[in-house]
Amino acid sequence: VSRPDSASLAQDTKSVADVVVWGTLFPVLQNETSLPSELQALRSWFQSMTLSEACRKAVDSILMPKALLEFKSYLQKEPPPCLAVERVTSNEPEEEESAERTLTEEEIAAAADAWARGAAALPKPWQPQNPVLPVEGMRNVLITSALPYVNNVPHLGNIIGCVLSADTFARYCRLRNWNTLYVCGTDEYGTATETKAVEEGLTPQEICNKYHAIHADVYRWFNISFDYFGRTTTSYQTTIAQDIFQRLLARGFLLQDTVEQLRCEDCQRFLADRFVEGTCPFCSYEEARGDQCDKCGKLINAVELKNPQCKLCRGAPVVKPTQHLFLDLPKLEERLEPWLEQSWATGDWTANARYITRSWIRDGLKPRCITRDLKWGTPVPLDGFRDKVFYVWFDAPIGYLSITANYTEQWERWWKNPQQVELYNFMAKDNVPFHSVIFPCSLLGADDNYTLVNHLIATEYLNYEDGKFSKSRGVGVFGDMAKDTGIPADIWRFYLLYLRPEGQDSAFSWSDLMLKNNSELLNNLGNFINRAGMFVCKFFGGTVPNMVLTLDDKRLLARVTLELRQYHQLLEKVRIRDALRCILSISRHGNQYIQVNEPWKRIKGDEKDRQRAGTVTGVAVNMASMLAVMLQPYMPSVSSAIQGQLCIPPDCLVLSHDFTCTLPPGHRVGTVSPLFQKLENDQVEALRKRFGGGQAKPTPPASAPPPAPGDPQLVMQLTEEVAKQGNHIRQLKANKAEKAQVAVEVAKLLELKKQLALAEGRSPEVLVPKGKQKK
Repeated sequence: VSRPDSASLAQDTKSVADVVVWGTLFPVLQNETSLPSELQALRSWFQSMTLSEACRKAVDSILMPKALLEFKSYLQKEPPPCLAVERVTSNEPEEEESAERTLTEEEIAAAADAWARGAAALPKPWQPQNPVLPVEGMRNVLITSALPYVNNVPHLGNIIGCVLSADTFARYCRLRNWNTLYVCGTDEYGTATETKAVEEGLTPQEICNKYHAIHADVYRWFNISFDYFGRTTTSYQTTIAQDIFQRLLARGFLLQDTVEQLRCEDCQRFLADRFVEGTCPFCSYEEARGDQCDKCGKLINAVELKNPQCKLCRGAPVVKPTQHLFLDLPKLEERLEPWLEQSWATGDWTANARYITRSWIRDGLKPRCITRDLKWGTPVPLDGFRDKVFYVWFDAPIGYLSITANYTEQWERWWKNPQQVELYNFMAKDNVPFHSVIFPCSLLGADDNYTLVNHLIATEYLNYEDGKFSKSRGVGVFGDMAKDTGIPADIWRFYLLYLRPEGQDSAFSWSDLMLKNNSELLNNLGNFINRAGMFVCKFFGGTVPNMVLTLDDKRLLARVTLELRQYHQLLEKVRIRDALRCILSISRHGNQYIQVNEPWKRIKGDEKDRQRAGTVTGVAVNMASMLAVMLQPYMPSVSSAIQGQLCIPPDCLVLSHDFTCTLPPGHRVGTVSPLFQKLENDQVEALRKRFGGGQAKPTPPASAPPPAPGDPQLVMQLTEEVAKQGNHIRQLKANKAEKAQVAVEVAKLLELKKQLALAEGRSPEVLVPKGKQKK
């Protein structure tokens, strides 16, 4: 940085180093006010360089042609990798950056006219009935986010991929006065629930109740604005799923076929893949699952396992034939393809959703099994199959309908009303084929005027730092942990939406979270809104002053209007991440406007200067008022705080396409206080370490003293710890943990077994890990 007593970077006089650094920074910053206020020495140096005769000539002749102006805009909106996580590719081509083209006189005049019309020109906020139902003549928007599976706590990637993205869009729709219903819930049937119940010693229903409450708490903390958050274990789910099944059966869209499956005679049941373990037929790994080997990664048919074992009773299952039902996708393809063409032509499907769907169709659709030999699920209402349940991917999407039915008995007005309802599905890309092929085929085959998806919005994946989220390895932030970090929910919302993986995978980074909080929120957005409000309080007694607009002010109104309209264009296409940049761009315009006009100096001048200070303060506080509304889909609590501080009238909490004066002269504001707090490096480093792995519940240290024999309470405790550690190791293997990490946990297990033997009064065997036994 520049030395405080010098106008140069490294020497007593300006040198080549000063020119090179200034020439690199100028296209990005343009003036010193773009630098943080705490870097005062650097600001002074930059200003000195910019005002020098040689640099001014360079600006006029070299640095300010149109191409470099565009480059400056690009760098402002697309931070280089050294400053931020790489901004991912958009789903659609970028619109021309409106802020960089020359404003026309018509645009400036129109912006001034819209401003003058004031709040009276805004539409009145729409208050929907309860329950929310479609309204004739209105835009009726039905929004779903992929149902989170109940037995997992959602991590940040799950949250941004489904519920947070859908929530942001739902909030935007409501601000547009679109009649909007947003539903979601936990997906609770299937093998994974039964497996989790066995692991935790609970019934499947108890597992569902436990984890449904965890999910609901997580989403409540993240301020997700569901109209209804339900679950799939309801009587409506059974009724609606069985009705769709019966209609498919009656129309000839179901097939029967015989499948070879493992059956446990002791448990008297056919075993789903997750209930079988054995030796991998490819690599001889002894703990391969019935669907995939964790060691070699190859997919397995459970009947191919050597020495298979039932995970429930450890008995040896036998191969037996069993009948299953299949959805005849090849027969339904002639209905699917014309519907897809029509939906793609009129709706907004993300590029990855279109690509994945085309791939499935190009490879040829095959009959898809819709039944499973389980007890926990929706029963199949057909003789010969009454001991089976529906496969989760036939059953789960029907949960959208049953959850809505639990919300309102008039659910069919949403789900059997394609003429009046627009359906948006939000999900991660791995769920696309089930929502674009299998579920639409089920509804098309049922032939009951169902509402089908118009807009399928799929994200790529959010990774964690340099790897993936893993609950068992303690890597990454999960929803139930975020509130214990001390970082407010709105900061998490902002950063996840800023990173939203819209065109390719993106990665959560603690250092980048700190950077975005301190630069974009604290120094840019928060700084502008706080200064605008404080100037009203400090210089004008808390009352918005009179404003006399100059041509420069009107240009600013037009510039802000263009950003506002681009915000709308992007959000209407569900480009949520890109629209957030428009908010930050407006606050940057506001900061530059305040910095150039210096109302804190003008308020001390003559009458003309004081009038100018009033105009700048009034325009700025109205920009802050509009930002409060634009920010509401992204950061609802911060938006509410701004509304309270500026006393924004409730009738102004609606989005239009024009920037209007909503806080007129004479409007009184409240108490203004900072919106954001700085994140310190020590704080962030501690969180990085905490969530970097290894924070799982520790087992007793290997160096613990040997237990006294004959203590039944200790024997029981160690028995439980051995079982828990064994499950922990199986989870690590299932998540393909590093061999070294698994070896450490196996060593802990062997030590626990040794302590257990001693506690039982037995001589501990010399225990070595599997695969290392002496022949």
